[in-house]
Amino acid sequence: MSEKEKDKNKKKNAGSGRHWVLHVFLMSVTLSAVLSFLSSTALSGSGYVVAILVLVFFIALGIVFDMIGVAVTAADPRPFHSMAAHKEKGGREAIRLLNNADRVSSFCNDVVGDICGIVSGSTAAVIVTQLQRSFSTTSVLISIAVTALISGLTIGGKALGKNVAIRDCTNVVHRVAILLNVLHLGQ
Repeated sequence: MSEKEKDKNKKKNAGSGRHWVLHVFLMSVTLSAVLSFLSSTALSGSGYVVAILVLVFFIALGIVFDMIGVAVTAADPRPFHSMAAHKEKGGREAIRLLNNADRVSSFCNDVVGDICGIVSGSTAAVIVTQLQRSFSTTSVLISIAVTALISGLTIGGKALGKNVAIRDCTNVVHRVAILLNVLHLGQ
């Protein structure tokens, strides 16, 4: 490859990198706004049960997307090339996921994962406030206990999810690819 071609490729890659950063920024702002709105709407005037369900939903969502991001980076494309060649459901979508593993991982782990962490943190604040009102206290111990529990559930869940994602990456990617196929999102 000539020096001119190398320079052209560098400029092209730098441009697409900036484009990706802008795209991730816009996705993050939009997704964060939507999820925050849904969370705020669900928590408005709700009790403990709804707040805990919202919290569990966001922790679980963060864990699932973390698993997907790890599985996509760990999976071997060969079985999916075979599936795509045999026109099996999800084969083409899996190849597309693996060909864009860096972006899929960034979206799943960073965009969705971070937003879920932020929203679960704000949900935790609502729970702490409700607990403090119920017990007529402003004890910092309630805040520490809730924060520690949520951190443990999130980090422990992600550790377990990463283990599953690495050990069974082909199955995780295949399930996501089938879902994308059914939803017609992998086209």
